[in-house]
Amino acid sequence: MKSINEHNFKGERALIRVDYNVPLNEKFEVTDTTRIERTRETINKILGDGGSVILLSHLGRPKGEAKDEFSLRHIVGKVSEILEKDVIFGGDVLSEEAVTVCSNLKPGEVALMENLRFHKEEEKGDAGFAESIARLGDVYVNDAFGTAHREHASTATVARFFNGKAFAGFLMYNEVMNLEKTLNGQVRPFTAIIGGSKVSTKINILKNLLHKVDNLVVGGGLSYTFLKAMGLEIGNSLFESDMLDVAKDILKEVDKTGVNFVVRLDSVCADRFSNDANILIPNDNNIPEGWEGLDIGPKSRRNIAQVIKNSNTILWNGPVGVFELENFSKGTRAVALSVAAATLAGAYSIVGGGDSIAAINKYDLGDYISYISTGGGAMLEYLEGKELPGVKALNEN
Repeated sequence: MKSINEHNFKGERALIRVDYNVPLNEKFEVTDTTRIERTRETINKILGDGGSVILLSHLGRPKGEAKDEFSLRHIVGKVSEILEKDVIFGGDVLSEEAVTVCSNLKPGEVALMENLRFHKEEEKGDAGFAESIARLGDVYVNDAFGTAHREHASTATVARFFNGKAFAGFLMYNEVMNLEKTLNGQVRPFTAIIGGSKVSTKINILKNLLHKVDNLVVGGGLSYTFLKAMGLEIGNSLFESDMLDVAKDILKEVDKTGVNFVVRLDSVCADRFSNDANILIPNDNNIPEGWEGLDIGPKSRRNIAQVIKNSNTILWNGPVGVFELENFSKGTRAVALSVAAATLAGAYSIVGGGDSIAAINKYDLGDYISYISTGGGAMLEYLEGKELPGVKALNEN
């Protein structure tokens, strides 16, 4: 995959696929600018070379219809503010206005086009639509790792119309290189901490990581399905009955691989899902009826902290408890602090997934993590071992 560092964009119009699917409030104001900020380095490199930039993105799920609530014109002002440059709104990508705006762009100028998903052909990966988009620029840059798992016209198909001139922006390149380093070039011991609510959403990740890690820490709601598979009582805790056999199969695979499988040794339980609920920490890891586990207990926190401390590579995806409720946030906070401390001591750490990133930000630890992935679904599929269409397209073109 070619990085934009390998090319000089002087005099060229760079068609950049970005992920500006940002949250808006009722006044259509951007409430989180992270995704825009993460593309600034790529855009500045191209402008610095003497090129011009045409930004392509989607926003929300308009389902092939032009709807004002999903118009990217709402974010032009915020993009201009972050780039410290007036951004031109180029209109619909198939319009004459778009052709005129893009063909008249001067070096150093930036245009933002209208929401690609106003056309149903975008999500279908339509070649004709992709070719029409391609005519707007001279080179193609994909800097939208968050959509790399989608085989859409602007994320995959369009690259075939830029043979030899399709590049990865800095965000895309760094995401892929850091995930590759984690999965296939790691320094051992390698520890993966996988949390979240359900086994069903993480099953392929768990299976793939079993053959790569030294320690596999399982937390969050999905851990109770494993505890049930081990024969423990889990009370009213979150449990997927249809995943019980899958959990048992994974445990058998754990025995074959010799991986250190770390599951909670104790639970912080509540008699209802509320921050003011009564709290119980059973002595023997069996949860009585009428109680549900909402966090890992003190024994588990100490055990997991020790595993993380002895690791040289750490991957974290998913909280280990209901950290949104303050009384059940100690486990996730302990994991966040342990990962940060290990990183400061020389380990390499990568954190991804909205809730894990939220936890890192909540405890103000972002500066103490080696790499924070914004990939979401794309990161999950990469961890499952899947080839992402957006990455494949860059590799092939």
